[in-house]
Amino acid sequence: MKILAGKNAEQAVAKLADRGQPALPQERKVRRIVDDVRRRGDIALRQYARQWDSLGSNPLRVSPAELRKAARSLAPELKAAVLVAAKNIRSFAERQKPVAWTRTTNGLTVGQLIRPLDSVGCYVPGGRHPLISTLLMTAIPAAVAGVPRICVVSPHPKPDLLGVAQTLGIEEFYRVGGAHAIAALACGTESIPRVDKIVGPGNSYVTLAKKLVAFDCAIDMLAGPTEVVIVSHDGDPTCIASDLVAQAEHDPEALAVFVTRSPKLAERVKGSVRDLSRDNPVAGESLRRNGCILVAASPTQAMQWANRLAPEHITVSKTDLDEVRNAGSIFVGDYSPQAAGDYASGPNHVLPTGGHARFRGGLSVHDFVKVITLQQLSRAALRRIAPAITTLAEAEGLAAHADSVRVRCSLA
Repeated sequence: MKILAGKNAEQAVAKLADRGQPALPQERKVRRIVDDVRRRGDIALRQYARQWDSLGSNPLRVSPAELRKAARSLAPELKAAVLVAAKNIRSFAERQKPVAWTRTTNGLTVGQLIRPLDSVGCYVPGGRHPLISTLLMTAIPAAVAGVPRICVVSPHPKPDLLGVAQTLGIEEFYRVGGAHAIAALACGTESIPRVDKIVGPGNSYVTLAKKLVAFDCAIDMLAGPTEVVIVSHDGDPTCIASDLVAQAEHDPEALAVFVTRSPKLAERVKGSVRDLSRDNPVAGESLRRNGCILVAASPTQAMQWANRLAPEHITVSKTDLDEVRNAGSIFVGDYSPQAAGDYASGPNHVLPTGGHARFRGGLSVHDFVKVITLQQLSRAALRRIAPAITTLAEAEGLAAHADSVRVRCSLA
């Protein structure tokens, strides 16, 4: 990792703050795939699944028997870990649930109702490793929200992933991935009914497909490579380095940034990163290409830089917690590894990247419900606010709006 200070550090912050989502050159190819599945349904879906997902002669949908068999074969220690993580994720999601309410004042009742989405598609990447944690982070909040149909898609799913799905009560699992799976979820095919919303991260093909189907169904967000920012001036260099390396091993394009006012700590963290990433080629490549250590002039400047970066994950000391304005998820102190949030502490690990933490948080139970407003007016309440309604309607040239109020006020 390179160490930058002064103007060089300020220039790096300005460049990173403007990073946005990376350019994805495959859009034309992805559009063809999406349009093909939209047009030809299962025929196209199976063609792509045989080509890229090792589908072979297998059915698209995993059978209940295969799910049950996979659950029975789960290693006891893995199942125990899943249950611990699931309990914490479920508990956190329960506390996040919005509540319904109504209030009545002088005959005017207003409020909100909470209704779950009817169906959700959870995308679980198949990539280098089966991301069991992503299944937990997407399916459990959906279940807590009360979504009646939760389906999962994942390319060439490993038995452990299928076993965890069965443990969570997932009955609808398809062995497809990539842009064609996203198109199937959004548009529907003969085998995969369409869903109301697609959640979960994926590679560039998945991200582009989600972008292209965003008017066919809802999506959670367009996720890019993993990001980590750590702000510390006197923390343990090995702990700091371990988080930088841990997040960097997700992807060669991952972004890892350490911000400090201490040049001495900067050098120690650099050394620890070098040692810890020596036998981790993905992390090593990521840190060489995208990693940096920024030496700030003061703690205030350090936090200003961190907020400009608006990272997916940020670690700070407790004294700096109130200064964090933009982040997907916050980790406080040396004993809060970011891996805790990736797996088992409870908060969701599907988080905004590319600086999008400036305007949204991570996936949550809120993504799986609709907040529907309501209003009920008595005759007296309508007459009280009728002048305001009719005046505003006429100012906008909407005479029928005003008349819809007057006709009611004229009733006996």
